[in-house]
Formats: sequence, structure tokens, C-alpha cells
Amino acid sequence: MASTLLRKFGSIFRPRAMARLLRWSWRIMLLLVVVDIGYVIVIWPQWEMYAQGPVQPSSFINRYEFDQQNHADWPELQWNPVPMRMISKLMARAAVVAEDSRFYEHGGIDFIALREAMQFNFSEKRMVYGASTISQQTVKNIFLTPSRNPLRKWHELLLTLGMETKLTKKRILELYLNVAEFGRGIYGVDAAARHYWGISASRLSRRQAIELAATLPSPVRNNPATRTRAFQRRVKKIHRYF
Repeated sequence: MASTLLRKFGSIFRPRAMARLLRWSWRIMLLLVVVDIGYVIVIWPQWEMYAQGPVQPSSFINRYEFDQQNHADWPELQWNPVPMRMISKLMARAAVVAEDSRFYEHGGIDFIALREAMQFNFSEKRMVYGASTISQQTVKNIFLTPSRNPLRKWHELLLTLGMETKLTKKRILELYLNVAEFGRGIYGVDAAARHYWGISASRLSRRQAIELAATLPSPVRNNPATRTRAFQRRVKKIHRYF
């Protein structure tokens, strides 16, 4: 039996068999690339719709409304998109300091932050930090899903580069601040400001802006209401660089 198995494996690695295997592998890869290109074409946004005007609900907001039907304990959606002029400049600054300090310098991908995150994660032998920019997070929130699979990240990259060529930095930040999650069912800074302090986003103080920025990485667990240790540590960290 051992000799039979050896003959079978040996036949696989014969030159002709290897050549045939490589040809079919390339054909399958090419087919997958073509299918993926078709998918990207289908989901490619009409950027003119996002370059100006009212902020549209994101895929995460739509997903929350759908999932909320099956979770009786989840609160109703809180979302009140507002133009940038109605958002405190302190809030805009806090978000950039907390999430993407080189937001105005990169073209959608922060390669410096990416390298630093990879080096740190490698030293820790676990995934501690990501390096998603505000632009990448905006694309993910509006168009994609929470999935972390490589294909989703690839689509995120393509859409981010596309968005950066069509939208201004100011508009990207406006979209981000209006669709980011700040607690269970709380989307956008205006809804967050009203939920936690009963004020509009235009009236946020420096401390309140920092606290909302500290909420962004894990808003359901760490926010101005739960005030966890992790939340307090992040508030202090942002405060140092604000």
C-alpha cells in the first residue's frame, strides 16, 4: 500500500502533471481576479452623491436597524447627521488626535502608522494595534461590513484610494463624524452629544470632545456612561496630545 501511495504522489510531481497543475492554478486565480473586479465595479460608489449634501445612512446603521429587530434589549437607533459647521471644532480636532494624527498629510493610507503597528504587534506576538486611518474607517462604516477578512480589507483599500481622489479631507471627516458609533445604537457626534450630555454637537466642550473621541475604538463597552478603566486611560492619553 505504501508503494501505491508513493506512485500516486510521484505521478503528481512529474513535469507534465506539475505544468498542468500550474496552468489550472493560474486559470483559477485569473477567474477569481476577474470576479473580484466585477464585484468592485458593482459596489463602486457614485462619489458625487457623497461629495456634498446630506449624509446618507451607512451600512453599519442599516445593519443595526435590521439586527435591532431581533434584539429587544437594544435601544432604538439614535442618529442625527449634521453639517460640519454644526460640529464643534474641538470635536473634529479630538477625533484626528485620537484616531489619525496624520489625517491631513496622507492620501488615505498612513504607511508610517502601519509600519509602527506591525512592528509593535510582531514584538508582542499578537494583534494589539491596527493602523486604519479615518478615511479607511469612513469607507468601512459607509460601504462595507465589520468583517476582518483579507478580501474586505482589499476592498477597503481600493475604496479608500477612490474616496481620497474624489472627496475633500473636510468632507471625509464630516462623513466620519456623522456615521461613527459612540455607543449601542448611537451614531454620529450630534446624537452622542445629545445622548450623553443633552446638548448639540456644536456645543461640545474640550473635555466632552475628548471623551467622545476616547469612545471610538470600542463604543459599546467604553463610553462616557460606562467610564471603564480603559476609557479613562484613553481619555488621559488623548488629553496629553490635544
